[in-house]
Amino acid sequence: LVGGVPVLYQKDGETVGDFVRLVDWAEPSRNEFWAVNQFTIKGPHHTRRPDIILFLNGLPLVLIELKNPADENADIWRAYDQIQTYKEQIPDVFQTNELLVISDGTDARLGSLSANAERFLQWRTIDGVNLDPLGEFNELQTLVRGVLVPATLLDYLRYFVLFEDDGRLVKKVAGYHQYHAVRAAIGHVVAASRPDGAANQRGKGGVVWHTQGSGKSITMTCFAARVMQEPAMANPTIVVITDRNDLDGQLFGVFSLAQDLLREQPVQATTRQELRQLLSNRPSGGIVFATIQKFMPGEDEDMFPVLSDRHNIVVVADEAHRTQYGFEAKLKTRKVA
Repeated sequence: LVGGVPVLYQKDGETVGDFVRLVDWAEPSRNEFWAVNQFTIKGPHHTRRPDIILFLNGLPLVLIELKNPADENADIWRAYDQIQTYKEQIPDVFQTNELLVISDGTDARLGSLSANAERFLQWRTIDGVNLDPLGEFNELQTLVRGVLVPATLLDYLRYFVLFEDDGRLVKKVAGYHQYHAVRAAIGHVVAASRPDGAANQRGKGGVVWHTQGSGKSITMTCFAARVMQEPAMANPTIVVITDRNDLDGQLFGVFSLAQDLLREQPVQATTRQELRQLLSNRPSGGIVFATIQKFMPGEDEDMFPVLSDRHNIVVVADEAHRTQYGFEAKLKTRKVA
């Protein structure tokens, strides 16, 4: 869907290879969007009609199941159960599925094909700033306007769908907080990477705070995928820093499973010397993982050498609040009258 489909065809008596692009990601208006009500699908033993299917260039990418808000026994979780039935009875409609939406007209949740009920989440913003702008009884309208409008949907499908292995391979999609955090971070990082921006901001893009269990790994992976495709960054190198070996391995595993999204195989620096080799004079591109200890000088050195003077090396620090504030960090308090 993202990279295109490889094809072979004959030209001037020769077999030529190329890619057929299924989606024009840059120009939403060049794509065909259809929202079809009660689309009939015949399975091996059953015929079903999902409430709404969103088609992008003929591909059924989003399925929306609705329940009657007037029926006390038909809440959004009945809609979730209905989708599980569809998976068994009309599996063909899910071969290209990217998003599932369940709603009773007021409450609404968004999830992936492999998400359990717990992973179907609200989409609480339209502009990324104001929460629940249409009120708590208009979750469906907020979700539709916040993520399903063509330009936003294309951006979301391209950069915010990935796979992870939690004992089994699962498809994961970003929540509203992850989506808008990445979009905001991209703007700051692009500005900080410019020669004048680096001087004004000392090259700092900013900090994204996450509460425990809010999907930090997904945010970091989607950010890396998005910033690597940013034209202004000119094929940047991503350096991911953690403060513990177990975090380094865990996050490296998440990135490794997202190769289709990242278009790059990440590498892990196991020694200080290997880190230097990976970063020194690297012309562009690449994703490098290392623990922060590998940036300390060697036993016979007073300072760590400059590895590159490029402006498009993006450093992403995991758990930055633990060990990476520096020795001069201070906690300041103030009295409130």
